[in-house]
Amino acid sequence: MKAIINGRFILPQEIIEGQALTFDKMLEGFSDPDQLPAHTQIIDAGGAYVAPGFLNLHIHGCGGCDAMDGTREALATMSRLQASTGVTGFLPTTMTCSEEAIGKALSAIREARGHEPGADILGANLEGPFISETYKGAQKACHIRKARWDFIEPYADILKILTLAPETLTDMEFIPRCCSHRIIVSLGHSDATFEEASRAIAAGASHITHLYNAMSPLHHRRPGLVGAALTQPVTCELIADGIHIHPAALCLAVRAKGLDRIVLITDSMRACLLGEGESELGGQKVFVKDGRATLADGTLAGSILTMEKAVQNIWRFAHLTLPQAVQLATLNPARELGLTDRGTLEPGKRADFTMFDDDFHILQTYKKGTCIFQK
Repeated sequence: MKAIINGRFILPQEIIEGQALTFDKMLEGFSDPDQLPAHTQIIDAGGAYVAPGFLNLHIHGCGGCDAMDGTREALATMSRLQASTGVTGFLPTTMTCSEEAIGKALSAIREARGHEPGADILGANLEGPFISETYKGAQKACHIRKARWDFIEPYADILKILTLAPETLTDMEFIPRCCSHRIIVSLGHSDATFEEASRAIAAGASHITHLYNAMSPLHHRRPGLVGAALTQPVTCELIADGIHIHPAALCLAVRAKGLDRIVLITDSMRACLLGEGESELGGQKVFVKDGRATLADGTLAGSILTMEKAVQNIWRFAHLTLPQAVQLATLNPARELGLTDRGTLEPGKRADFTMFDDDFHILQTYKKGTCIFQK
């Protein structure tokens, strides 16, 4: 048995101190530090916060690697580096490219799952090619396609989230078919009206890809996809980097949706963790400067955000308590994926957790009771 002492443990409603968190591969619970068995392996947190491992449901790449590289080596690098940001599970995310390139990426994700050196690969997130050319963002228009079941059927076992523009659908039955295979349908990269988005939600769409970004905006007479997202029972992704979304708009989303319907994502690309300079996304040059990743024309091209920074930002921008901010990166994404074995520090959950200091620097990350990152 192992035990963490001298930690500030972040629970869903409070932060507790003066306890020892005991675990092996699973969390066993809290006890008096002075009553631990003699053979217990002690881990001294030194006053650091201890939180459930973060879950990143939308990430393209980091450390010079991208899911679209289509190799287990790239995914292994992403897995290791995600652990250094407090993440214990993630969804490598594809983008609008050729069908062959997307197929190669999804096959690599399937092969890499279960062999990760760091954070778990939880499945795949398909962002494109079923999107709107009007709001394609940093994705290539030449590869945009209509949604087809035969395209995704070979990968239904690995797909967890799929983004589409509802106004482009020719068959609304595509949505319930995805749902029947436990694929979460997300609305995004879309010029949908409020009514078009509402019909897709009624058909089973339950998720919104990076709320506010790459979608028809909120207008008082034309609420659009943002209006539908804020007023209907769907879970909304937020990129809390202070660049993609103004802090006031982050506050609006949290207040409109409530804490249970928000998940933090990074949407990071291969330049994440590499600093400033030239990079690449979907075959297009990307330029990173002053924390922004853009195409040559200034279009935002994903982000270089990391999850621990996203938690810190939403905590500060939306005036949340730390347990509330952590919930958006732990319990909420776990619930969204139906992962009942993680997301909190409750007994019986997997021993997936991370430790960070007052400045949100990640100190250690554990997966199933084993340290996968140490600063």
